[in-house]
Amino acid sequence: MLIDTHCHLDACDFKKDLDEVVERARKSDVTKIIIPAINTSNYEAVEGIANRFEGGFFCLGLHPMYLESASIEDLQILESILKEKNHPKLIGVGEIGLDFFVDSLQSPEQIEKQEYFFLEQLKLAKKYDLAVVLHVRKSVDRVYKYLNQVGGLRGIAHAFNGSEQQAQKFVEMGFCLGFGGNITYDRALKIGRLAKTLPLQNIVIETDSPDIAPSWIYKQRNEPYHLRKIAEVLADIREITLEELAEATSANAARVFNCPQLRHYVH
Repeated sequence: MLIDTHCHLDACDFKKDLDEVVERARKSDVTKIIIPAINTSNYEAVEGIANRFEGGFFCLGLHPMYLESASIEDLQILESILKEKNHPKLIGVGEIGLDFFVDSLQSPEQIEKQEYFFLEQLKLAKKYDLAVVLHVRKSVDRVYKYLNQVGGLRGIAHAFNGSEQQAQKFVEMGFCLGFGGNITYDRALKIGRLAKTLPLQNIVIETDSPDIAPSWIYKQRNEPYHLRKIAEVLADIREITLEELAEATSANAARVFNCPQLRHYVH
């Protein structure tokens, strides 16, 4: 059993064949898929998709790249949903974080807004004892600063591409790092080294579908079906069997989300 811990099935790329995408994934033993939100406008969509199949789960949050029209009201909406605790498939706060890569997001005002919304969402995750799914593009050190400031958090640094020293800081906090299509490229030497040396108990796997396509479908639409082959690449890097990798990464996901349902096999 494989768990795709980060997959945007609500993207318009999947509008025409969503059910087929989920079925292809299931047939390749990807039986659990976690769908993170990006803002309040897609909360209903991610929940609806997660409820369409047995292995679907979701997270809610405000993504740093989509904060242009975000307001305090969006945080209030998020908290009102988290507070209800009546969504059994809602298992985390995400996708949240900081993005210091996109040029249009780097003005002092934009960075201040990103940091404000990130910090407030970390506080909500702690308050309601939920994992966080982190966007850390070019922002690993600043993200770590806020995690350390709030304290007592758990979660996943999605699509991690930092240094070994930066990774160690997340490991020491008990976080998992998400590995996906990036590790399938020969040029990805740094991420390959990290994938080989990181403690296995701190690794989860993901596709970030429809993005971060693996090497064999370069520049094409990614989908959770490809997680099995990505996992095979990672298992080879670590010199363990696919079964060992699947067992460990599934256990890690269940632990970090505090969600025993993630360990239940879906036929």
